[in-house]
Amino acid sequence: MDRIRLRGGGPLEGTIPISGAKNAALPLMIASLLTDETLTLENVPRLRDVQQLFHILANHGTDWSVEGKRAGQNDMTGQTVHLCARAIVDTTAPYELVSTMRASFWVIGPLVARMGVARVSLPGGCAIGTRPVDFFIQGLEQLGAEIEIDQGYAIARAPNGLVGARIDLPRVSVGATHTLLMAAALAKGETLITNAAREPEVVDLANCLIAMGAKIEGAGTSEISIQGVERLRGARHRVLPDRIETGTYAMAVAMTGGDVTLEHARGDLLTAPLAILERAGAEISETNRGIRIRRNGAGIAAVDVETDPFPGFPTDLQAQFMALMTTAKGTSHITETIFENRFMHVQELARLGANIHLDGQVATIEGVERLRGAPVMATDLRASVSLVIAGLVAEGETTINRVYHLDRGFERLEDKLGRCGADIERISG
Repeated sequence: MDRIRLRGGGPLEGTIPISGAKNAALPLMIASLLTDETLTLENVPRLRDVQQLFHILANHGTDWSVEGKRAGQNDMTGQTVHLCARAIVDTTAPYELVSTMRASFWVIGPLVARMGVARVSLPGGCAIGTRPVDFFIQGLEQLGAEIEIDQGYAIARAPNGLVGARIDLPRVSVGATHTLLMAAALAKGETLITNAAREPEVVDLANCLIAMGAKIEGAGTSEISIQGVERLRGARHRVLPDRIETGTYAMAVAMTGGDVTLEHARGDLLTAPLAILERAGAEISETNRGIRIRRNGAGIAAVDVETDPFPGFPTDLQAQFMALMTTAKGTSHITETIFENRFMHVQELARLGANIHLDGQVATIEGVERLRGAPVMATDLRASVSLVIAGLVAEGETTINRVYHLDRGFERLEDKLGRCGADIERISG
């Protein structure tokens, strides 16, 4: 099993290209099930989750191909993918495929909308909380699907097609918004989703569906209206840059000091985290190449943060920010409001010398003068990269085990950091 070894020390200097957003690419790939024509996606990241979703879609009968390199491209350039579900031959998404990645459950929406039936294993993925699919099921039932849970599978049936309805989500859910948005695109009549997720990835999906012929208004607000159409066509769409990867590397630069340009990054996708980083002492400016992050030798100030749905501070950056706060001057507090079990990285950060106290969903971090390298273990995707950030400044050597979590969401992380001066390497086996 691969490990990452790094030695803390110098600042990061240079350029880091930001990949296409995993959290946008996955629902966009799933949207290919809605049409019998080819959907072409540009800037798709090379990640384990993307590769796994290729297998899941292929199981349903989707043909897929990846374009070879073109002039001007390099290993850091996103790939172009062609997906065509001309004939869906299997409406079952089996446990052995779905269990490793939660987002694969979202195929239930397009399958029942297009085929009138879907049998999808209940999801797996990172162990960061229960994250129930009740909202998905209730929403599809409001669209006219009959759903039963049997032996770990959700079985949805709508032999006469889905019918538009008003869906009031009990709480903001990105996954439910994605799934219901895709299902409603082929439903008869109008659907209104209230308390919808406002995340940029939802907007990206809506823009792609519109290019495919869907009639959608309000994406990016808490109310999305969808006028169902009989069929969708193929389209070409470019995946937006990954705001979580952007925020992660921005925090790494703030942690180590230095001066890095995050190429292709968009500041409008993460206004809240960048504002927090500026309060902590980082200098941030937007350029025609992306976002530039700098930190002088003054150190990092302690800042309190509470996670919140977009446009608030994303839960997917909570672990990274906690790593940053471990060496901040003073005491900071992080309140996790999205997932009930997303502090599993605390004990591993403590192995590096961090001083963190947990009280329910609130973490209190007393900044320490220095961290010290140690063997640590990744517990989930974002927790993994928080250990990398901490290891970048820890004295001595840090070894991070179980880095397969990292490969689910960060493309060529060690290469990107290494190009900017980090002493980091992957050890295979």
